[in-house]
Amino acid sequence: MNPNIPQTDRRRVVVVGAGFGGLKLARHLSHRKEFQVVLINKQNYHEFQPLYYQVATAGLEANSILFPLRAVFGDCKNVHIRVTNVTGIRPDDKTVDTELGPITYDYLVMATGADTNYFNQQNIIEKALPMKSVAEAIALRNRMLQNFEDALSVETLDEREGLMDVVVVGGGPTGVELCGTLAEMRKTVLPKDYPELDFKMMDIFLIESGAELLGPMSVQSQEHSLAYLQKLGVHVRLNTRVKDFDGRTVTMNDGSTLRTNNLIWAAGVKANPLAGLPPEVIGRGGRVLVDQYSKVQGFTDVFAIGDVALMTEEKWPNGHPQIAQPAIQQGRHLAKNMIRWERNEQPVVFTYRDLGTMATIGRGLAVVDLPFLKFQGFFAWITWLFVHLMSIVGVKNRLAIFLNWMFNYLTYNNSLRLIIRQKMPKGNMAAMQEKLSDQLEVSKT
Repeated sequence: MNPNIPQTDRRRVVVVGAGFGGLKLARHLSHRKEFQVVLINKQNYHEFQPLYYQVATAGLEANSILFPLRAVFGDCKNVHIRVTNVTGIRPDDKTVDTELGPITYDYLVMATGADTNYFNQQNIIEKALPMKSVAEAIALRNRMLQNFEDALSVETLDEREGLMDVVVVGGGPTGVELCGTLAEMRKTVLPKDYPELDFKMMDIFLIESGAELLGPMSVQSQEHSLAYLQKLGVHVRLNTRVKDFDGRTVTMNDGSTLRTNNLIWAAGVKANPLAGLPPEVIGRGGRVLVDQYSKVQGFTDVFAIGDVALMTEEKWPNGHPQIAQPAIQQGRHLAKNMIRWERNEQPVVFTYRDLGTMATIGRGLAVVDLPFLKFQGFFAWITWLFVHLMSIVGVKNRLAIFLNWMFNYLTYNNSLRLIIRQKMPKGNMAAMQEKLSDQLEVSKT
């Protein structure tokens, strides 16, 4: 196969990743006559990651938080999108190797984001439920809904509790928001869908290894989020680390255990640097060390932005938080600097502008930390809704999400609690079964 990128006398900027940073950079360069932009992504769409948990809990349909890349760049003739995996880079040859073939570059920008960090715990890697992509969020939704269906037919109380109880690991925004939503569903929605089940026996646990929830936020937001979750009936365990999970029992570092089939892992992330970089440029958490211009250390034509980049400032000695705003700001800033370099103008040093952080805990409950103000409750929830709505790509998606949210608020109900699985062709299914059979035979011998 061949990527078939047209040859041009323009500077070729290869952007790997279409998250917040990569998309912002590509959009800023998309109409510039100085550049040819090649955008490489594993999927043909942009994902709005902060709302994964709403897809996982059937609050939003997946297509509400996705936007096709070709719709973004439909009228940009100097932008070429390739949906493929990058297998590595060869900086000496100024080449990106992909499953479609090699692509050369003048500038390479890594915007590959981060993935779930399991901290090398093999049992948890194999048995826990992650939520770092839309596909994983849909799989989680399917799993939870199927559990309730199965709970109707099991014979023992132990099996029913294992199917219904949920343990969420990680007290960051994802864990807090997921627990709050599950607690509200347990109270308002699920009893209507499954009147034969007693949801008073459904326990939701949030396990956090630190001493507080929402670590980067203010003390008052941490305290309010804990109080809100406890009011919703979530069992919060601080200063507790999950040590093991065998698919039925969660074991903590203090020796205590919890019975559940459902361990949702939201306990941290690790960066996704591209293979081929020298090991000395890889820092803590797999992040790539960059300077104040987003240049990878030791390179003049390779850049990294967003979650994969480790850029330090006086206020951020350990790097910027791995959230959307640093990626968006770095993408915009790098695009402007690339234009300056082409004009032989002096580039500008990047300075992160902290716009604040926020998290929603439940219906009418949220916490917001702005640089100049901190507040909680209903007004914080309205602020959270507005900010996230305005951040969504595409007017149609904004309208769909707004209507979903309004309908849910007024009725406590929606029609998205569907179990939808991918159907494999019979040939593929037979091959998979044969492969599993072979593996079993090998394990027996």
